[in-house]
Amino acid sequence: MPLGRRSVVALGLVSAVGVAAFGWPLLASRDSDLVGHSADAPWLFALLLPLLLAVLVAQLSEGRNAAGAPGLDAKAVAMLGVLAAAGAALRPLGAGTAGLEPMFFLMVLSGRALGPGFGFVLGALSMFASGLLTGGVGPWLPFQMLAMGWVCLGAGLLPGAARLRGRAELLLLAGYGVVSAVGYGVVMNLQGWPYIGGLSTSISFVPGDPLPANLARFALYCLTTSLGWDLPRAALTAVLCLTVGGPLLRTLRRATRRAAFQ
Repeated sequence: MPLGRRSVVALGLVSAVGVAAFGWPLLASRDSDLVGHSADAPWLFALLLPLLLAVLVAQLSEGRNAAGAPGLDAKAVAMLGVLAAAGAALRPLGAGTAGLEPMFFLMVLSGRALGPGFGFVLGALSMFASGLLTGGVGPWLPFQMLAMGWVCLGAGLLPGAARLRGRAELLLLAGYGVVSAVGYGVVMNLQGWPYIGGLSTSISFVPGDPLPANLARFALYCLTTSLGWDLPRAALTAVLCLTVGGPLLRTLRRATRRAAFQ
């Protein structure tokens, strides 16, 4: 699915909002009343939903094939709903045990097959639906939606989408799955670190400290608290991409051809 000018603008805007939402505590002054992300999550959620809708509308309006016929229509929205439901259903299977989350491989493959713009919306909606399904609604949910959207966005931007096939493509996706699974954990740590780790320890966040000092403590925080969860998630994603990725990619691409997305 093509990524046109309006889609790029919408994705850039929502990503800029996300980067600011994740990173603002690092720039907070020492005398600020830092309350963590629990207070800004409702505002982020209120901003995120219309921005996601803007990305989807841009994709619908720009999705035209070479012949000029409409490329995206109600069938595309239906596929979005089916894949989001599938992703939400996969997430509870791991139940968060040792970081094992099988939904990641589906998000990576779907982003690859459907493109970055549609993939971003799919990742965010899948995480939203899984939060409702598992009761995981809290101040972390809008941040999870953004992070998963970026995972799918990156998969859609990987090179060789038109010509790379077979084992080489699966190896590429498995490698990306490892990087994105660990990166997701790091980004989500940045969301929780200011208030979860807000104790007087050597890895705690210190408002107003120089950015390099806080980043050094954040790296130690990731190594000591979440790496044991991120690595199993990365390993499971890579294994599933290599074992069942081929048939699933062919199924997704066959569905897009029959729906006349391109």
